Amino acid sequence: MLDQTTSILSEETLNGPETVVLKEPFPILIASNQLPANLAEEIDRDFPQYTGAGYLPHEEKDCGPTINTIVSEMTSREFANSLGKHLGVPNLGDYPTMVSICRSLNKKHGNIHTDSNSKIVTCLLYLNPGWMQNSEGCLRFLRRIDSFEDMVAPEIRPVYGSLAAFRRADNSFHGHLPYEGERRVIQVAWLTSEEEKLRKTKRGKMSRFLKWMTSSLGK
Repeated sequence: MLDQTTSILSEETLNGPETVVLKEPFPILIASNQLPANLAEEIDRDFPQYTGAGYLPHEEKDCGPTINTIVSEMTSREFANSLGKHLGVPNLGDYPTMVSICRSLNKKHGNIHTDSNSKIVTCLLYLNPGWMQNSEGCLRFLRRIDSFEDMVAPEIRPVYGSLAAFRRADNSFHGHLPYEGERRVIQVAWLTSEEEKLRKTKRGKMSRFLKWMTSSLGK
């Protein structure tokens, strides 16, 4: 059971020997085993029961306490500043955050892109208990916008406790091969301004409503 006095995410683990930091062609951090193994069942229980595919804005009422605690820690100033040191963004914790959660994807997701100019850093924490042996759905950081094969680093399997973060740039190409099915991830983005956060939040809520409508009509 979650001990409310103990952090789930550890700065020591984030800065540990299993963490890889790349500076070129854009700043990237890749880390594994970032979550305690004994919390896997609680995290599975507390993960939101979304029915639609894609990323939806985090809302506390959708999640159990363990997920909400992880979100709180990922958006904390301490975690952000630790991440920012690795990625060359001083005082990352001063910037507003936007949190979205994905339970499943369809095959339209994963196209190679860079992220919008309003994002400074994006962090992804994966929560799947296991993964297939092939490459479908595995995150790839890339050198080009037109090739999934020109990888900057080995692809990242979206398994429990794997974390990836990167600093947005005009060449911060990333994506994954088409995949359809459950792929659990918490995404935190640090944004350039509160105005951008408001704009993206409004868009996210509209997307959430449309997905709910689509799901309801399909019943």
